[in-house]
Amino acid sequence: MGNRRRATERKKVHPGVLGGAAVAIVCGVGVAAYAVVGNGAGGDGKSDEKSVATGPPTAAEVRTTARAFLTAWEKGDVAGAAALTDDRKQARAALTAYRKEARIAEVVLTPGKPATRKGAKVPFKAAATVSYEGKTKPYAYESTLTVARRAADGKVLVSWAPSVVHPELRPGDRLVTGAAGTPPIKAVDRDGGALTAAKYPSLGTVLDGLREKFGKEAGGKAGVELRVVRADAEPDADDKGSAAAKKSDAKDTPDKTLLALSPGTPGTLKTTISPRTQAKAEKETAKRKRASVVVVRPSTGEILAVANSEPAGFNTALQGSLAPGSTMKVITSSMLLEKDLAGVDKKHPCPKYETYGGWKFQNDDKFQIKGGTFRASFARSCNTAFITQAKKLDDDSLTKQAQDVFGLGRDNWSIGVASFDGAVPVQSDAQMAASLIGQGGVRMNPLNMASVAATVKSGTFRQPYLVSPDLDDRQLARAPRKMSGRTASALRDLMHYTGVAGTAAKPMAGLGSDSGAKTGSAEVDGQKKPNGWFTAYRGDVAAAAVVQAGGHGGDSAGPVVRAMLR
Repeated sequence: MGNRRRATERKKVHPGVLGGAAVAIVCGVGVAAYAVVGNGAGGDGKSDEKSVATGPPTAAEVRTTARAFLTAWEKGDVAGAAALTDDRKQARAALTAYRKEARIAEVVLTPGKPATRKGAKVPFKAAATVSYEGKTKPYAYESTLTVARRAADGKVLVSWAPSVVHPELRPGDRLVTGAAGTPPIKAVDRDGGALTAAKYPSLGTVLDGLREKFGKEAGGKAGVELRVVRADAEPDADDKGSAAAKKSDAKDTPDKTLLALSPGTPGTLKTTISPRTQAKAEKETAKRKRASVVVVRPSTGEILAVANSEPAGFNTALQGSLAPGSTMKVITSSMLLEKDLAGVDKKHPCPKYETYGGWKFQNDDKFQIKGGTFRASFARSCNTAFITQAKKLDDDSLTKQAQDVFGLGRDNWSIGVASFDGAVPVQSDAQMAASLIGQGGVRMNPLNMASVAATVKSGTFRQPYLVSPDLDDRQLARAPRKMSGRTASALRDLMHYTGVAGTAAKPMAGLGSDSGAKTGSAEVDGQKKPNGWFTAYRGDVAAAAVVQAGGHGGDSAGPVVRAMLR
């Protein structure tokens, strides 16, 4: 949901693309044409400046440059290889560390063909050996380099990036071979079964994070490994001070083992993952593009499943920062109920349009409910029903409700791996109103929204977690206050009705009386379809899912959550 139009339109300023044209002088029939470069030719017929090649490199240039770079690297000619890049200093340091710190030798690099005839990206295969204190193992991987023409002098060079050395490397990361600082773990599910990335792909980065956090507590013994040691996580300059840039209880991306020369002895780490639920979550997200889901147990906060459609990519389920759309109305409704600005069966306005702070808000398909109740507005996800109350709220009202009752946006969750705890910043005017319907500056992920549904079901916020706090005596986050029993009961009534007769009826059909749901759709600039959201509970299970660019939440994310609740 969240459709809106500004009363006064603002123009967006996009970066422009400036192009130049070559100038040609045609001297007549039978006379050659000359490209004018720089200041042109002098009286002696010689150019004042040398001609500089422009445009993308040719296929031959890409092929030649890539081969020359890989050959120099393969032979151990670090200076020669670095000279063929657009950043000699960084390339030289990385290629030197490749042999001295990563202890990779006898490397054979085989270039492949670009994806297209004029492509500048060249894939290649690396086959090498890794050696440390008498232990040696073969190691093979694949990576990609990009060839580009430098504008200053027209030279064709390899565009340097750490990922050229290894696809797992980001700026500041290092490849290191030696005694691992953290012992390996054997993570097991709540029933004692082994959890592996091969069996549950979405848990790959989660398992890396669990090892980093609990390797020593689990009682294992470190081995000798080739691994990626991550740079200390620092927020981007633009994000410093924002909720999204907070320090989490683990690195945003944990260190990663690439090869075990001596695997060490793993310690056993028990998690809260349900094998059956995790398997189902993997199956449902794999069917879709850009889908993420989290399942929690309301009575305890235990995380039962975490899955993403792109398991090797960013962990949107736990770390995503997306506008939650109308699923945010669960939190907003709790606030309106507590402030007596709404009542389940009280009359409540749902006009076709509502203007606040210079923005004109509207409902999906511009519907309105004449003489309707708050129950009807919640079930149909009426945006304007919430916007009409904005003038009666303080700028920080929603922020306080999210933090104090639902435990969100306080930057203090400690689930066992890196997570984003949601953000509901204090805003004013139109942005404050937009936050009421899950747009504006509000940011959430499936973990956060599953927790919201769980809080409604149990009536109390319980911080989600993957590993029991008893293992390391860490303190789980708590909400400063509990919503009243009356408010919790009203929210369950509203969510159940939405699952029976509202926008969530289809996905929730047949799930019984002890269930409730809320749909959401969040608009994203430059995206044809909104992100689809769905959060719900049934019995002692709560789940939330987002399908990016999926459209209406009931149609896209709803079926994912339904599968979890069943």
